[in-house]
Amino acid sequence: MNFAASLLSLFQSGLSGLAAYLAAHVLLCLLPAFFIAGALSALLPKEAITRYLGRDASKWISYPASALGGFFLAVCSCTIMPLFASIYKKGAGLGPAITFLFVGPAVNILAISFTGVQIGMDIALARIILSMVFGILIGLLMAWFFRKDDTQHAKTTANNQLFAGKASIPTRTIVFFLLLLGTLIAGTLQIGLLRDVFFEIRVPGIWAVSLQAWLDKIIPPDAALGIEGVSVHGLFLIGLLILIAITSLKGFRRIYEGLTPWIIVTLSLITLTLVIASFSVVASTEGLIIGMNGRLVAEILLLGAIWWMGARVFSTNERQEWLWETWRFVKQIIPLLLVGVFVASIARSLIPASWIMTVAGRNTLWANLAGVLFGVFMYFPTLVEVPVAQTFLSLGMHRGPLLAYLLADPELSLQSILITNTVIGKKKTAVYVVLVTIFSTLSGLIFGWFIK
Repeated sequence: MNFAASLLSLFQSGLSGLAAYLAAHVLLCLLPAFFIAGALSALLPKEAITRYLGRDASKWISYPASALGGFFLAVCSCTIMPLFASIYKKGAGLGPAITFLFVGPAVNILAISFTGVQIGMDIALARIILSMVFGILIGLLMAWFFRKDDTQHAKTTANNQLFAGKASIPTRTIVFFLLLLGTLIAGTLQIGLLRDVFFEIRVPGIWAVSLQAWLDKIIPPDAALGIEGVSVHGLFLIGLLILIAITSLKGFRRIYEGLTPWIIVTLSLITLTLVIASFSVVASTEGLIIGMNGRLVAEILLLGAIWWMGARVFSTNERQEWLWETWRFVKQIIPLLLVGVFVASIARSLIPASWIMTVAGRNTLWANLAGVLFGVFMYFPTLVEVPVAQTFLSLGMHRGPLLAYLLADPELSLQSILITNTVIGKKKTAVYVVLVTIFSTLSGLIFGWFIK
C-alpha cells in the first residue's frame, strides 16, 4: 500500500468513526444533554447547592451535597478547577471541596449520558456510584489528614457569606429539568415500548438501497472495530446538523438581543432533528421504510411541553440565560469532541490490538494502574475521553481498567495537578494524587470483578 492509499485509509477510518458519533442514537443523547446542562447552569440557584458545602455543615449533608454538586451544577473537567478554587477559597471545608473536585466531572450529565450510550450503562452507573463512594472517602481522609490546616482555613474564611444563602430550587425549574431529562431518557432507553414500530410508511424505489450501498463504499462499516458507518437516515441527520451549526452561529452569539429569526430557526431545526432521529428508518430493496414508534410519540410530547414552558413560564432573561449557557457548553465541547473522535478513530486503526491486550486486556492490579497513569499523561476534555475509551475497548481493553481510566482522566491530568497545587499547596496535592490513584485503581479492579 503506497503512502497516498495509507492516508486515504486513515482518513476513511477517522470519517467512519466521526459519522458513527453523529448517528441518530447519539443525537438523541447529545442534543438533550446540552440543553439540560445549560438549564442546570442558568436556572439553578448556586446558593441552593453551595450552602451545604461549608466546613461547619453536617458531614451527612456536606459530603453528599459535594458528590451531587457536579451533576446539579453541570461541571465538566474544564470548569471543575475554577469552581473548586472558588468554593474552597470562599469557605468550603477541605473534605467537601475535594469530594466536589473528584466527583464533579464523573457525574456530569453530558459525560454520563454519552458514556451510557456509547460504552454501556454498566460503565456509566459504575462511574456514578464508585466515584461518589470513593470521592466521599477521599474527602473524609483529606479532611482528617489535614484537620489542623482545615481549622485554620475555616477561621480565615469565617466572614465569607457564600455558604450562608438560603436559596431553594423553584418547582418550575424542577419540572422543566425533568422534562428535559425525559427527552434524554426517551431518546436513549432501549425498551420495547419506545423501540417497537406500530406504523410504517414506505417510500418506494431502489434509490434507498443504492444510496446505502454507495455510503458503505465511501465509509465502510467495520463491526470488529465498532465502526457503524453511515445509514441513509444518518446522512439526512448529518445534513440537519450542518444546518443547525450554520444557523446557530448566526443566532446564538446575539442571544441577548432577544429571539431573533435566526434563533427561532435554529431551535426549530433542533426540534425537527430530534423528532426525525426518533423514527425507525431502514433502507431495503422495497424502498425506504419509515417506522413510527413510542420514542417518536414521547419525544413530540416532551418537546412540546418544554417549548410551552420556555415560552410561558420563564422570563425573557431566564430563557436567554438558558440558551446562552447551552451555547457556551456547545462551543466549549463540540469542536474538541469532533476532533477527538476523528483522531481517536484514526488511532483505532493504527494501534495494534496486541498492545492493549498485553497491557490492559485483563482485570489485574497493574492493568488498572496503567489505565490511571494513562489518564495522568493523556488528558482529554469532557466527552472526548469517551471515544478514546471506546477505542481502547474495541482494541481489547478490559472494562475494569477502562473504568479506572475514565475516573482518573479528569482528576489526575498534569494540568489539574498543577492547578490543584496552586489552590491547596504541594503537600495536600501530593496526598490527593496518591489517594485518587489508589481509589481509581481500586474502582476499576472492583468493577472488573463483577463483569467478564
